[in-house]
Amino acid sequence: MAASRRIFTQLRNSTGLLTKNVATSGTRRGTAVLYAVGAVGAITGLVYARRRRGETAIQVGLPVVMAKEEEEKRKFWQRAPPQQKMSDRERRFREFSSVEYKGQMYMTPRDFLESVTEERPRPRIGRRPLMDDDVAFMLKKTPARNKGSTKFFRSMHEEGIISFTEYLFLLCILTKPHAGFNIAFNMFDTDGNQRVDKNEFMVLQEIFRKKNDKRKAKEEAEGVSAVQKYLLADGNVQDTTLLVHLFGAKGKDDLNFQEFYKFMDNLQTEILELEFLEFARGMPTISEIEFAQILLRYTHLPDAAHDAIIERLKDRIPEEKGITFDQFKPFFQFLNNLDDFAIAMQMYTFANQPVEQAEFKRAVKVSTGIDLAPHVINTVFQIFDEDGDGKLSHKEFISVMKDRIHRGFRPGEDYEYADDWFSFASCIKKKVKKNPLMKWWQYDQQSRRHSGGYFS
Repeated sequence: MAASRRIFTQLRNSTGLLTKNVATSGTRRGTAVLYAVGAVGAITGLVYARRRRGETAIQVGLPVVMAKEEEEKRKFWQRAPPQQKMSDRERRFREFSSVEYKGQMYMTPRDFLESVTEERPRPRIGRRPLMDDDVAFMLKKTPARNKGSTKFFRSMHEEGIISFTEYLFLLCILTKPHAGFNIAFNMFDTDGNQRVDKNEFMVLQEIFRKKNDKRKAKEEAEGVSAVQKYLLADGNVQDTTLLVHLFGAKGKDDLNFQEFYKFMDNLQTEILELEFLEFARGMPTISEIEFAQILLRYTHLPDAAHDAIIERLKDRIPEEKGITFDQFKPFFQFLNNLDDFAIAMQMYTFANQPVEQAEFKRAVKVSTGIDLAPHVINTVFQIFDEDGDGKLSHKEFISVMKDRIHRGFRPGEDYEYADDWFSFASCIKKKVKKNPLMKWWQYDQQSRRHSGGYFS
């Protein structure tokens, strides 16, 4: 209480100075008194809280208190190790992963499906910790490779774990054309025996991880990477749902190309089915408008341009004909071949020839081997043919569709690095500058919650 009286005396004197040159308005004086009382209450609470923790009580005024807190924070973060920027994919993995095992984050099969079909994860409070028995039960339930299907991830739901490197591998599959499956298999098959075993699979998975390792250059120069040294040692690999499914419970099975191809094709089909069924709502077809919404789902088009396309489509196709999954799937598989399609389109560009529906269909068939339904091609033209002359701006089409195949890797607006303290603090400071009503202590309280209570 003595400290409180001293602080009140200081604030009373300060208030006298602040109101000395102010008109003797009852309202203004009342406001000044309220501010003073509020400040006394806030600092008294801070003094009491610090004494309970055994810290020295604050003997100075409010500006000095704020300066001292800021100095503590500055010194702490100077001692903290530098933070690495996360890639879009790493950030998204952290955002959607809902379970934790032995200090590592994992996705469930449901998390993975949501990460490639939704913009934000479902609401939850923290990550669910898994025990050894939980993981053992999940792996025991994992179906064998010969029971794989286009419902594999949906059937597993939350009864499984997927590591970060497996997540990167699965994302790679989603954007790979069928013609590239053989190349992917041969990359895994490091010994050239036309079979992929667990060790080969694990080693190449690690290529997806872009970690900076000081030992990497030296060990690669010696012909043995740190990844291989680690993974080939017994007991260093944590079994996951994907490993058990592909290589068996004991990890002794291996894959031939047909089995590898089937797994990749099933995954692509499952994701496309999930998107189609979301809009079909149990019906056998989706509308042309819904097709356009799926097509433009992850693109970077401004809202005005997106709305203009939908309105244009309503005018040009007033009567719904519908698009089936058998028509829907080949088109989205074609999108994985955009680079080959772009080469075919260059032929028309060099010859100054317009691209009409017949030329578009032929270019897709020649470059990818995929035969698209005429109604799907017509719908695509109505989406991208802005002036209605029956010709397609293929450059714009390719540019927009390349955004589409990235499937939701758009950076967040207010929390680009959600787990990075420095970015978080920067974001809060910007909000403070924009909103003067947000007091310093509000910023401090948010900082405490994010930093795990270091300054609480």
